[in-house]
Amino acid sequence: MSENCPIVLTIAGFDPSGGAGVLADIKTFEQHRVYGFAINTANTIQTEKEFYRIHWTPIDFVVECIITLLNNYPVKVVKIGIVPSLSYLNEIILFLKKHSPTIKIIWDPILKSSTEFDFLTLSNQQILIDILKQIDLITPNFNEIRQFNLEEKNADSIASSYSHYCSVLLKGGHNPTEIGVDYLFTQKEACRLMPKETLLFEKHGSGCVLSAAITANLALEQTLKTACENAKTYTENYLFSNSTLLGYHV
Repeated sequence: MSENCPIVLTIAGFDPSGGAGVLADIKTFEQHRVYGFAINTANTIQTEKEFYRIHWTPIDFVVECIITLLNNYPVKVVKIGIVPSLSYLNEIILFLKKHSPTIKIIWDPILKSSTEFDFLTLSNQQILIDILKQIDLITPNFNEIRQFNLEEKNADSIASSYSHYCSVLLKGGHNPTEIGVDYLFTQKEACRLMPKETLLFEKHGSGCVLSAAITANLALEQTLKTACENAKTYTENYLFSNSTLLGYHV
């Protein structure tokens, strides 16, 4: 393995259609010229159009995989996708930080499938906040960020409040007033990321692609804002690649 090729890790679900989860992440990593490892948190039965079933990977198996990889390779950045609970996520982060204190962590909080199959609830705010303090970036969309605080209706306000704990990229695909406009909230500032394209096709797993692209860009030593901007461009090209729900990584 080339020493000039950064190593990144995705800890997420297996989607047999290849549109989301670890398969989509690895495709994205390859296009960014970083070397990707993958650990499955779940096996699913799904297509790009319908979700049928999920089988969770036991946390002890996931932890053993994490320890094995981090003991043998210099992983720079980790992306975490679908998990069944906050306690499960907390265990993952605990062992990531224990074995590599400087590792960067991105969490793409997948709370339900596009067909409304629920995966994760965020009812325990104290555990959630403790987790966010260990993470560098979360990448929720407008629907997902509202699940972080059910008492607040304004997505921007919720994202801004949680940016005290970690940076928040509020994805604009479900933005009701500015479709496609993302907002990056950090402890220091809020940045508006405008789309370069407006006529784009919907894609299954586009959020996975975006967060994986950010992961790769951070491993390539880009600043957080630049990593998000470049990842947005990559994702727009992915959305524009064809008119189906499964995109091409080119």
